[in-house]
Amino acid sequence: MRPSFKVRPCRDLDEFGRAVFAIGQYFGMEPTEERLERFSKNLPIERMHAASENGTIVGGAGAFPFELTVPGAVVPTAGVTVVGTFPTHRRRGVLRAMMRAQLDDVHERGEPLALLWASEDTIYGRFGYGMASVTGDVTIPKQHTSYARPFEREGTLRIVEPDEALTLFPRVWDKVRRRIPGTLARTRNWWELRVLFEAPGSSEGGGPKRYVVLEKDGVPEAYAIYRHKPKWDEGVSNSELQVVEAVGLDGRPTAEIWRYLLDIDWAERITASLLPADHPLWWLLATPRHMRLRIGDGLWVRLVDVGAALSARRYAADGAIVFDVTDDFCSWNAGRWRLADGRAKRTTAAAQLACDVTALGSAYLGGFTFSELVRGGRVEELRRGAAARADAMFAYDRAPWCPEIF
Repeated sequence: MRPSFKVRPCRDLDEFGRAVFAIGQYFGMEPTEERLERFSKNLPIERMHAASENGTIVGGAGAFPFELTVPGAVVPTAGVTVVGTFPTHRRRGVLRAMMRAQLDDVHERGEPLALLWASEDTIYGRFGYGMASVTGDVTIPKQHTSYARPFEREGTLRIVEPDEALTLFPRVWDKVRRRIPGTLARTRNWWELRVLFEAPGSSEGGGPKRYVVLEKDGVPEAYAIYRHKPKWDEGVSNSELQVVEAVGLDGRPTAEIWRYLLDIDWAERITASLLPADHPLWWLLATPRHMRLRIGDGLWVRLVDVGAALSARRYAADGAIVFDVTDDFCSWNAGRWRLADGRAKRTTAAAQLACDVTALGSAYLGGFTFSELVRGGRVEELRRGAAARADAMFAYDRAPWCPEIF
């Protein structure tokens, strides 16, 4: 029996709100007009798809219009978000229909990539998304915050208010994000209404966000956003310093901003989430094993247009490789593609690697190698040495990193 619902872009703020509430209800969201208007300044109303049955919205799926840093380039990308189905309509094909409409829309817009944070790791593979990075959460006890080598402070640290942070922080971010795959260009609205914004009740039991900038000769080189989470046990402080985001230029500025965070008083532990696998704390700390690192999946990437996506990034080595790509959900990608001289084109040549489109998503940002994917059963090596050659081409010197869940 065919589904009785329809999927189309939202037409106004009311439809937008009901579509967002499809996922928001599970997280205690109150869909007020003020909140929805604020959200729609970053997620255009027409980029929110709604599934409806007999005129009643029963699901929603949105896509932020992003500019994503990939190895050697910046690429227009759909940032998939707020995907959900009402509990009355689960297991009826609503999600599949929304993913169909959304990916068709992304393809028509000419965005070669889509990416997301997966709420569950079993959902999005069937729609062509591949796990493309890992991310780490750390809890650093105060007694294990010493650096491995002597460290003398340089530069000037200042606590600033959100309006000054809105001017200074983007100057650091825009320098850093151009070097790291997985990072996103941020508009003024994104800074003002997401990164620096403090919604009522969003502190998760902690205090308000604090903002600090590191400057050298008046030029910002690093910043941090953090909050204090006070706690006392039998008259003794058991408080936490929660690092929301800490970003700095490579080398000294990053070491400086983390030295500041680790030295803040009245914190028995310092916690941070969504750190990249190659974070400098591994080398800065004298006892890095005490970070209590927990690794999980990070960004998931979908090549919406295989040819355009593979041609958009840069490659670390010369060479050519022929992929035989399977893509059951976006059939326009299926077939053999030859990647050579930085361009991917259709070919009739014999394939050297065979894979599902999810594997290309996993390797695209340089977070995983084709050799790893061969060993994991996600790629078939049809010609000996092909995986190693692809590894050399797709290699990048930085692990993918996105410091926020969107």
